[in-house]
Amino acid sequence: MALSTALQVAQIVIAITLILVVVLQMRGSNVPGVFGGSDSASVFSTRRGLEKTLFQATIVLAIIFVLVSIASVKFAS
Repeated sequence: MALSTALQVAQIVIAITLILVVVLQMRGSNVPGVFGGSDSASVFSTRRGLEKTLFQATIVLAIIFVLVSIASVKFAS
């Protein structure tokens, strides 16, 4: 398998994983939170446990996705 093909496959896998992590984050929020609104009780809440892990995973996956995308452009044949 060529490097450019491996990078494209990695991009697809990371993108699907990133989408799933974002959807899992949204599952815990209420309907107004999905559309940009929020409850006054949830505005000042601190992320703990699984919510914090999902938030950090989203950031890491986004950074990895950008780096793989840049590498994909660099090594495109």
